[in-house]
Amino acid sequence: MERIFLFIYQFRAFFTFLLLELFCAWLIVQNNRYQGAQFFNSANSFVGGLNNFSQNVRDYFSLREVNLVLSDENSELRKKLEQQSQYINALPIHGNVDDQIINRFDFVSAKVINNSTDRFTNFITINKGNAEGIKPGMAVISAAGAIGKVKLTSGHFSVVTSLLNTDLRVSGLLKRTGHFGTVQWDGNDPQITELNFIPRHVKPMVGDTVITSGYSGIFPEGVLIGTISEVSLSEEAPFFELKVKLAQDFHKLSFVTVIKSNLLHELDSLEQHIPEMKK
Repeated sequence: MERIFLFIYQFRAFFTFLLLELFCAWLIVQNNRYQGAQFFNSANSFVGGLNNFSQNVRDYFSLREVNLVLSDENSELRKKLEQQSQYINALPIHGNVDDQIINRFDFVSAKVINNSTDRFTNFITINKGNAEGIKPGMAVISAAGAIGKVKLTSGHFSVVTSLLNTDLRVSGLLKRTGHFGTVQWDGNDPQITELNFIPRHVKPMVGDTVITSGYSGIFPEGVLIGTISEVSLSEEAPFFELKVKLAQDFHKLSFVTVIKSNLLHELDSLEQHIPEMKK
């Protein structure tokens, strides 16, 4: 403390000069409109810049909460959109609306906590499980498109078989032509999968959209899978070789939505009576 007083005393002339300069500047600002306006404009710009920087920092650290809120909101919007679609499809046929048909699918948002893309059998771990009603076999999608199918669950976590898994097959549909086949990854490029069993009389084109067919009862119809990036056909081959560029970049996967099919059990029970249709 004594050193501080000694320092101030030694430089008392400088501090006196500085105080007088500040006082003079204050008098100029207070008694001259132009200088006052310039000062306050500059001060406001400086303070505004500081406030903007501070807000950007707060926004950055709150991104996790914002993403969670948006993910939940997307799930709710998907549910309402699916209900509306089922309502429109059911009304002209039956003349009335079956609530079970309208509420065929429920949606649960989840965060990706582990994800692999460099193996032949890739899996994704999410932070939702049995406690949220998630069960093996449920479909998983993202805002961009189809992701995979739930394989294992625990109380609060689930493991999802990724589309980047050579063991997973998904029923896909060429949107333009209406022909369906099987989407299966070949284990090579994590951005490219294949659409198999499209017969040679069909005319697929580069850029055609591939969506889920809805035939399995797991995925709703119309979920985007990707677009045709390459078309080839051998002379003797009965089917095209179609490369599909995935809509979702699996290297950037952060949030997903699990689709709970409320009528899947009824569909499976019915098809179990026909051995040829058993999955």
